[in-house]
Amino acid sequence: MRAVYGAMHPPITRSPRSSPRKESAVKKVEASDSFLDYQESVNDAWECGDDEFCVISDVKISNRIVQSAALSVINSHRSRQAPPDNLAELHNHLQPSLGTVHSQLPEVLPHPAVAGAHSTGAVLTYNPPVEGTLPLSRLDPSAALTHRTPVISTSGTERDMAKQDKFEELLSSSSTNLSELRKLSWSGIPPAVRAVTWRLLNGYLPANAERREDTLRRKREEYWSFVNQYYDTRHEDIYQDTFRQIHIDIPRMSPLVPLFQQVVVQRMFERILYIWAIRHPASGYVQGINDLVTPFFIVFLHEVVPKEEKVDTYDVELVAEEDRAVVEADSFWCMSKLLDGIQDNYTFAQPGIQTKVQQLGELVKRIDVNLHQHLQSHEIDYLQFSFRWFNNLLMREMPLCCTVRLWDTLHAEPDGFSHFVLYVCAAFLKYFSHHLMAQRDFQGLMLLLQNLPTSGWSDGEISLLVAEAFRLKYMFADAPNHLQAAKK
Repeated sequence: MRAVYGAMHPPITRSPRSSPRKESAVKKVEASDSFLDYQESVNDAWECGDDEFCVISDVKISNRIVQSAALSVINSHRSRQAPPDNLAELHNHLQPSLGTVHSQLPEVLPHPAVAGAHSTGAVLTYNPPVEGTLPLSRLDPSAALTHRTPVISTSGTERDMAKQDKFEELLSSSSTNLSELRKLSWSGIPPAVRAVTWRLLNGYLPANAERREDTLRRKREEYWSFVNQYYDTRHEDIYQDTFRQIHIDIPRMSPLVPLFQQVVVQRMFERILYIWAIRHPASGYVQGINDLVTPFFIVFLHEVVPKEEKVDTYDVELVAEEDRAVVEADSFWCMSKLLDGIQDNYTFAQPGIQTKVQQLGELVKRIDVNLHQHLQSHEIDYLQFSFRWFNNLLMREMPLCCTVRLWDTLHAEPDGFSHFVLYVCAAFLKYFSHHLMAQRDFQGLMLLLQNLPTSGWSDGEISLLVAEAFRLKYMFADAPNHLQAAKK
């Protein structure tokens, strides 16, 4: 087994010009070695609350100072207005402007594949709020309480019911047309049929209805045979480091969702991740893989939780043992299928992520040159913030309900997790271009990039995001070399 490596974001390896501390001599880091240096030096870097200190260059800053600075960044955007006395007042003050923003958002057109045609003329853009205000950030502790939304939305409008009927008709056929299922799924999947649709689009469940029951029974038995064979080895010397890191990381997953703090759930995740690591020695366990189980687990658990109950707060101990075994096994196999397509993101030195980070820089340079130059002028390296985006497929950047909706499209899009996600990340960065351009120093940019204000997001923002990503994908469809850095 390889040693555990990987982290959600790389450290800052150089002092910016805007840093409050000037160095007398700065060692120049070779480009070819920067990622390897990062990999050698990085420790667990999941959240700002993980360690007593966070490190910027060689300067240690306490988390108390970081939080204070972060709030000053938020308030700096409100310099023309009287500052509120506390964060709750800040939230109340921003609500009217947030409502204005959402009322101005353009209607999202259906996916071209569904509509039968597409237009390259219309560009979906984000209408920023009035200058001097910033949408609610994850830095604001009141945001999680104020904007708490269920991880699985259960809207019951007439339009949603009509869409669900279409899914059920397609899924009930003797051989499901996967192409049609992808078209129907692109704009979102109704919660009642999401689990079976994900299994089909993931490749875990065969399109032939007659083979499904036998396939599920066989694969679920196979998973539990792996558990019986390998799980008891977790305390052996050769595997101790792997299991210890898994055991550390799991309590940190979606800390605002009570479901993931339950002991029974954490033990399920431990088994899934440990068995996967044992069976994939080329990569072993890498920080970030644990987050990729979460959407599958939530969606499959939703199948067995009573409809009147909320999944994110339900006591999983109340679920029948055989149902929990099904949820765990299906989560394992679907995560494995997903990782089969992006495994170079997690092998040694994580070359897949390095490539995507470089491509993101090239893409942003072409779609928003002012933002690209602004980041460069303040010595912001794309690796410093987008590494985490690709490592966790944006899971740490938005609420879990938004991740589930985003994964509907990623499952529906060909090579969604390996290719389309690049355009999603570019659209995500472009969405906040207005606020990023307003930042005038390295510290403000990094604090905003690491804590983008998505706490109040819902399906509407994700629909805008994937629509813009689709436009970018087709813009560069005939010019893939534009995503490569110019040769010197």
